[in-house]
Amino acid sequence: MAQYTPFRYDYVGSFLRPDYLRKARADYQAGILSAEDLKKTEDRAILNLVEKQKAAGYHVITDGEFRRATWHLDFMWGFEGIGHSATERGLPFHGEAAKIDDTYLTGRLSVNSHPFVEHYRFVKALEDENTVAKQTIPAPAQFLEQLVMPMNLESTRNFYRTDEELMADLATGYQKVIADLYAAGCRNIQFDDCTWGCFVDPRANMLFGTDDKGLERLKREFLDVNNEALKGKPEDLVVNTHICRGNFHSTWACSGGYDSIAKLVFGEEKVNALYLEFDDERSGSFDCLREVSEDKKVVLGLVTTKKPRLENKDAVIARIHEAAKILPLDRLCLSPQCGFASCEIGNKLTEGEEWAKLRLVKEIAEEVWG
Repeated sequence: MAQYTPFRYDYVGSFLRPDYLRKARADYQAGILSAEDLKKTEDRAILNLVEKQKAAGYHVITDGEFRRATWHLDFMWGFEGIGHSATERGLPFHGEAAKIDDTYLTGRLSVNSHPFVEHYRFVKALEDENTVAKQTIPAPAQFLEQLVMPMNLESTRNFYRTDEELMADLATGYQKVIADLYAAGCRNIQFDDCTWGCFVDPRANMLFGTDDKGLERLKREFLDVNNEALKGKPEDLVVNTHICRGNFHSTWACSGGYDSIAKLVFGEEKVNALYLEFDDERSGSFDCLREVSEDKKVVLGLVTTKKPRLENKDAVIARIHEAAKILPLDRLCLSPQCGFASCEIGNKLTEGEEWAKLRLVKEIAEEVWG
């Protein structure tokens, strides 16, 4: 079996937390449960999840991001020079504010022993002859966006006079984490990246606090920091990227097709595959796939994690063949459009509905690719 992602049927990485895990985390935060007892509960939940992933016939295993509150901020908190506090305002998702911690600089960025490396080792030990572990982390661009968005830019300038200085330390930190993951046996890393969803949104100028010229400069910076973080990576390390438009409690943050960033990102980002969101009308058409460089695969996110309703199999198959008119079928794969629980709260569906979605993805992939 191939040991590298993506597989013909795949998934993004996060899973709905079981109730007992959510209770344990709440008890820990309330001071009722010790860190050691929380870890035991997390271990139990992850062991059970990986058993289910294997039983479902998937070749990739993850910890479901069960040790995190959010898909991205917990990773940032593993760096020196980062602080966070409870937010009072929340991020503006469609119809709901995402109440996740404010995260900002308290000094210059560096990283020592990142906790995600130990998280990976736990899952790595559960691999077998049919499965391989992948580690999901926010893209360097996502980290950069967190620090240069209008709400944080003033505090960032207390420590970094220019974006270029910040990007250099950020890339160096990522190179260290990637090297440590590789030394722990990791050969599959996935960057999760919502920055490009912000760029294609009609409110992009407002979100980034700049004009059209400033947006173009930021796009290049975000691409450059992603690529700089990958400099010197081993040839046998696969790094893919998942690009979406926000996923919180079945709500979304941004809308717009990928067309305006496709030539830059799909053509120039030095990753092996693109996991792309195509689950509703906000996603635009497949025309953007014309810009995918020849060395990349594309994982079509055609099954939504935001709604419990199961997709029509024939309709999904028809869309795969529509995409194959632009990109050859052998360079395409299938997955849900995003994780099931990008944040601890999870999306509005049950665990049973979550696994029904994954069964459908596998069934469709086996019918299309054999």
